[in-house]
Amino acid sequence: MNAAPAPAPLRVGNASGFYGDRFDALREMLTGGPLDVLTGDYLAELTMLILGRSRLKDPQKGYATTFLRQLEEGLGLAHERGVKIVANAGGLNPAGLADAVRQVADKTGVPVTVAHVEGDSLPVPDGFLTANAYLGGSGIAACLRAGADVVVTGRVTDAALVTGPAAAHFGWGPDDLDALAGAVVAGHVLECGTQATGGNHAFFGEHDPARLRRPGFPLAEIHADGSSVITKHDGTGGVVDLSTVTAQLLYETGGARYAGPDVTARLDTVRLTPDGPDRVRIDGVRGEAPPPTLKAGLTRLGGWRNEVVFVLTGLDIEAKAALVKDQFADALKRGGARPPAEVRWELSRTDHADADTEERASALLRLVVRDQDADAVGRTVSGAAIELALGSYPGFHVTAPPGKGAPYGVFEARSVPAAEVEHLAVLPDGTRKAIQPPARTQELSGVEDPPPPDPYPSATPARRAPLGLIAGARSGDKGGDANVGVWVRDDDAWRWLAHELSVERFRELLPETAGLTVVRQVLPNLRALNFTVHGLLGEGVAAQARFDPQAKALGEWLRSRWLPIPVALLEGIDAPEATV
Repeated sequence: MNAAPAPAPLRVGNASGFYGDRFDALREMLTGGPLDVLTGDYLAELTMLILGRSRLKDPQKGYATTFLRQLEEGLGLAHERGVKIVANAGGLNPAGLADAVRQVADKTGVPVTVAHVEGDSLPVPDGFLTANAYLGGSGIAACLRAGADVVVTGRVTDAALVTGPAAAHFGWGPDDLDALAGAVVAGHVLECGTQATGGNHAFFGEHDPARLRRPGFPLAEIHADGSSVITKHDGTGGVVDLSTVTAQLLYETGGARYAGPDVTARLDTVRLTPDGPDRVRIDGVRGEAPPPTLKAGLTRLGGWRNEVVFVLTGLDIEAKAALVKDQFADALKRGGARPPAEVRWELSRTDHADADTEERASALLRLVVRDQDADAVGRTVSGAAIELALGSYPGFHVTAPPGKGAPYGVFEARSVPAAEVEHLAVLPDGTRKAIQPPARTQELSGVEDPPPPDPYPSATPARRAPLGLIAGARSGDKGGDANVGVWVRDDDAWRWLAHELSVERFRELLPETAGLTVVRQVLPNLRALNFTVHGLLGEGVAAQARFDPQAKALGEWLRSRWLPIPVALLEGIDAPEATV
């Protein structure tokens, strides 16, 4: 007997990487080429805080309203083309969004069925605004199996938007760990939209700028074994190659075990191979049983902050900065106010000697204050700054008038037993189906680093040059931690990087990480190293305690640092001359 033909690949696209992403992307993805499922990721750690404050003003809200406006046009297009829509835009109120989607369907006359996933909402501890567990894709799969055309969720993992549709399409169960892990990896590549198609990419300069002007959103052709091909619609902008996919694979990850509610994917088993123009194949991904706990995210208002940026122009920049800092402290003292609990000054030497414009001749002195008391960072601070206007350094001015201060938020991650979280699929007919947690679980543990490659010959000539001439990097945030993934594109460079970029060298190149715990993970299949810097971001992005609160440019700072690089690795690269 002939074997049954393999199921057709499932084409899953992405139309949103965050709340505020390109509005036209949903329509572009529906009209740009064939799709089976279109996903949208609207939630981030900061988004839950924003939605929580929105819900305080209107208990009927708490979801991403942009998604509804996109559906006013996109719902009919999806129905015409037979495309299912799966989005986590439900935020804190997935049931409310599902009802709103039905209203859009009635208004536009589109006969679609709508389902939603809930249960991620947890009891909110005193002092917090939101508390949500990260659910997996099983609830989404149940909704799709019941015939839903649109599925909206609350807080699920980003990858669940892909694992759910794939499990429903291929009939995977909880024991199909390798297939689920492959879908998790594909979902991780898709989740940030155009970051997989050339956006925010270290080697953007190697491509025609016209191609990067408006990158198309990515899609994955997922196969029954969990392997996939990452690509984009024909004729759209952007680039899909080994480097863009590698960059997104490394984004906001930690160790080789990438844990989720459905499966733990082993990132150290991922294989990438070219599969034609703008096509990269992902296979070889191994899966393990998920941990018995779920990640939970809690947000709260952390206090109040204010900011003033002083402009220092021309000569004596350091002396001008010292003067205004001393005057500001004295003004606070004379005003009888206690200083804010946290006062941070940062001098950015953006000035150039003998500059041809005033802006290029200027440096920026940034003052950030934070306190639990709004009054301590409000008029007390703004008044102390402004009263200096006519009695401070020559050329005194600020980038914007000081305000009265604003609240800032804090995100905290905790673990909760999966068995204690009620995961519910609310099917199109209203049936509430409880989703059971996986029967098989495995406590999460680290992975021992594989043997390093043979070192690059030590006797080879070297010259000082920026690391980024041969290495790419992408960085991001997870709460108060930052991660930096670094990769190279050939085996010789990998032999050098794996031995050269140790934790000690990393700390030397990025002095802000000194004194913090830095963990290095080796991923030979990707010719990559992943560094997790614990505590660099303080209380996280919502607190805005750092100049780059999401560590988006931390990797680019690393790439800009100079170190001795073998001359042979720089062959054919236009390398700047070393400076003293």
